[in-house]
Amino acid sequence: MRQLLLSLESGVTSLVDAPVPFATGASLVAETRATLVSAGTERMLVEFGQASLLNKARSQPGKVRQVIDRMRTEGVASTVEAVQAKLAQPIALGYCHAGVVVAVGSQSGLFRPGDRVVTNGSHAEYVRVPHTLVARIPESVSFEAACFAPVAAIGLQGIRLAQPTLGETVVVYGLGLIGLLAVQLLRAQGCRVIGIDLDPVRLGLAERFGATAIEGRTGDPVARVLATTGQIGADVVLLTLSAEGDGPIHQAAQMSRKRGRIVLVGVTGLKLAREDFYLRELSFMVSASYGPGRYDPSYEELGRDYPLPFVRWTAQRNFEAVLALMAEGKLATDELISHRFPFAEAPAAYQVVAGREPSLGVVLKYQDRGGNAPVPASFVVASSVTAVVAGKGVAGVIGTGNFAVRTLLPALKAAGGRLRAIASAGGVSAAVAGKQFDAEVVTSDVSQLLADPVVDTVFVLTRHDSHARFVLEALRAGKHVFVEKPLALTDTDLDAIAEAAVASNRLLMVGFNRRFAPLTVEAGRLLKGRAGPLSIIATVNAGAIPLEHWTQQVAGGGRIVGEACHWIDLARALVGSPIADLQVTSARTATRVPVDDITHLALRFEDGSTAVVHYLASGARAFPKERIECFFDAKTLVIDNWRRLRRYGVPGPLFELAGKVEKGHRAEVVAWLAAVRGEAPPPVPLAELLEVSRWSLRAGRLARGQEVQDAP
Repeated sequence: MRQLLLSLESGVTSLVDAPVPFATGASLVAETRATLVSAGTERMLVEFGQASLLNKARSQPGKVRQVIDRMRTEGVASTVEAVQAKLAQPIALGYCHAGVVVAVGSQSGLFRPGDRVVTNGSHAEYVRVPHTLVARIPESVSFEAACFAPVAAIGLQGIRLAQPTLGETVVVYGLGLIGLLAVQLLRAQGCRVIGIDLDPVRLGLAERFGATAIEGRTGDPVARVLATTGQIGADVVLLTLSAEGDGPIHQAAQMSRKRGRIVLVGVTGLKLAREDFYLRELSFMVSASYGPGRYDPSYEELGRDYPLPFVRWTAQRNFEAVLALMAEGKLATDELISHRFPFAEAPAAYQVVAGREPSLGVVLKYQDRGGNAPVPASFVVASSVTAVVAGKGVAGVIGTGNFAVRTLLPALKAAGGRLRAIASAGGVSAAVAGKQFDAEVVTSDVSQLLADPVVDTVFVLTRHDSHARFVLEALRAGKHVFVEKPLALTDTDLDAIAEAAVASNRLLMVGFNRRFAPLTVEAGRLLKGRAGPLSIIATVNAGAIPLEHWTQQVAGGGRIVGEACHWIDLARALVGSPIADLQVTSARTATRVPVDDITHLALRFEDGSTAVVHYLASGARAFPKERIECFFDAKTLVIDNWRRLRRYGVPGPLFELAGKVEKGHRAEVVAWLAAVRGEAPPPVPLAELLEVSRWSLRAGRLARGQEVQDAP
């Protein structure tokens, strides 16, 4: 299939070949019939991509501060690499999509193949979306009209927040697609509507839809609204425009009646003047996209709907409401279409959107396969490179998230590994990564990758809750397996993996990369031959992550199991002795609920050594992320954020620089490939991987208060 992507580096849009996405869990796959270009959102993205690096920075001052903080802690070179890598990743465009369901996951609700649906899918011949962001299209509504539903739902959600009643006057400030659809929605609700815009064509459309039109370029829009309302002012002002200054919010306040409501649906400056709002006691709200559920991972990613008696209008139900109005003839879209392009000419459509030619609704039309044609293959041959012989470290990679693209795949390429196949459920990210790293095959079906006889080592780089499943499937398929930490989220899965690893006689590796970092290797050399116990203090300034982030959820394993395991393994590697005991202390909230990402882990080893890991999510981002201190035999070694090693009482220079931040990923992959090729022993013995993983699971339970602490 083909997918439209935008380069944030250059602002260029292009069509790329990608495997058809794979329906799993709460998702479904739909074959596209029509999509709508969102002139506001998508134009801003294109303009951002076309801007110079300096102008990109000016448009995102918050990101600039993060970059400066990172430069202070990790150095200029590492930071520049990270920024370039971020901009180098193209993004999918579009969120207004209509098509036909062709495949459903096991938890995809009541949808079935053949259903005509609206989704928030991107501009692609096939899309994979959660069933909670899908709505059936009534028979009387065309695909072309239906693809307006998501953008109309954005306006509808703003209206719902404003709660206008029959007969009230509503100003719609900005008559783009959202504004003109909002005009019709408000008229259907029995409101008087005043539309403000600079474009005479859009003002004319607003009048045909029943609004009083006010041209915003000449005269005083505030005075005209007051005159139209008999000096009372508007009951509601919907800001559906895109503007940089604070003028629109000031004007909205001035044209509102006392105790009026202002809802921001578009983008504008938000420097509020107290005097504007104080005397009138105005209410101001910001609307978030299609409605409740938007940006909620449990709704969007897991497909968990909100119960209707408690949340009447979710994003999905807003889609349905808009489609019902279309079926009743109360929401017109034909007059909003200024351009139509076949999908093959999509880049030309974006030249119109980003150019000076007047445009409004730009619709992309797709081939109608008739519903009987077979779905295209879920794999794409991405390279003409001939595969090397199986058994020599030929890699298949499952997962194409940030870690895979920015860290592991570059390390694999630098180590001379051959990337045979790469898989992602959505397909598009696999296609992009496959092109960047010279994969021979990209796919959305993991079973194809595991069945490939050329692949002999599988890299599992997916979300934590899928690690154990893919590790087991790969081992049982006869592959060596490298899995990014954690190895598993339960002891049951850990037992099953241990059994499968032994039964398959294949190598297993967990991505505990810090033990391979150059400064760790040097510290290990200096620790050899120590006479007494080693005491380690690891301070990890992990940074706060929102509670709704998947890593914070029980299904994601939590941050101790998912990340703090790194430093449990590092301590195990530096001490060189099995772990004998673990004590965990977590911060508590006012209600005594454990805060498991503010946790202190105290380890005791069989040789008498100790280690304390301070895993802290409450520190400043400008403070260095990691510091490892080793105390032994009246000597001290300190690793500062993987950039320098300081020596105290140890022969040699006071400190040595490692240059840019180096956490051991490349050395780890080199060691792994050497083991797979039979050139070296396993980088970490299986028993040690299982030991660290089991103690990490226990640490997670103790941090959450799910297990009783043993007496020290």
